[in-house]
Amino acid sequence: MHINAATAWTAAILTVTVVGGFSSQWAPGAGSAVAPVAAAAAAAATPAGTVGAAASTTAAAAVAAVKPAVVSVAFTTEAELRARMKWIPVKYGGERVKTLDEESRLLLAQAAAERAGLDKVGLSYEDVYGLINAETSWIPRTGMGKNGVASMGLAQFEPRTAKGLGLKDPNDPVQAVYFAAINMKHGAQWASDRIAHLQLPPEQYASKMREGVSIYYNLSVKGRNKWDGTNTAALPIETQRHIRNVRTGAEKAADLAEEIWS
Repeated sequence: MHINAATAWTAAILTVTVVGGFSSQWAPGAGSAVAPVAAAAAAAATPAGTVGAAASTTAAAAVAAVKPAVVSVAFTTEAELRARMKWIPVKYGGERVKTLDEESRLLLAQAAAERAGLDKVGLSYEDVYGLINAETSWIPRTGMGKNGVASMGLAQFEPRTAKGLGLKDPNDPVQAVYFAAINMKHGAQWASDRIAHLQLPPEQYASKMREGVSIYYNLSVKGRNKWDGTNTAALPIETQRHIRNVRTGAEKAADLAEEIWS
């Protein structure tokens, strides 16, 4: 799985306007040469042959079941996004480090979700916020997995995963959160296939698919393929905790968005 979408960010224009539902667009500036690159990146971001027609239909129903918080935010280029991001000092592990403030976290999660096209698979910026919250509580750092491999940055990418996605710098917050959203999209597509046989109604499907996203993000290929949509309780406790923490973080994002932007 190789994606090189980083070049599609610069000069792109993002407008996010959400009032009780999604109404948004992401497109390069008029006459820009970025358009073919953006289209190619969008195509590369969706692994071929991963979602059947039935799963796609269910995903569309799940999108309709999602009700994001009332939000109205607009910004243009990556440079403007970076300029609007504010860092604040916090204490972590006995040291003084910097983390993004709450509004910057929301802005970055929204930009990543929009650019990755997460609404197409029934996910939203709240899910991006929740995943980063579960991974690092939005404090950039280097971690160490049970496999002895270091994981880096806000989204805790291992080197092999970062390389496979085309992520150049896992320690760059903008790159890391965007590629986390891309990985979540792949996870949603994978989960859709895994739960298609359950024939769930939209809201139950949306919840179960989100479980799958955490499982995809949190486990190795061998570990994740043990999941059939019904045996979540048999998975490692760390993965079950990840599912809960992402959900809690997503709820927090919705509350923050309503508090800050309503």
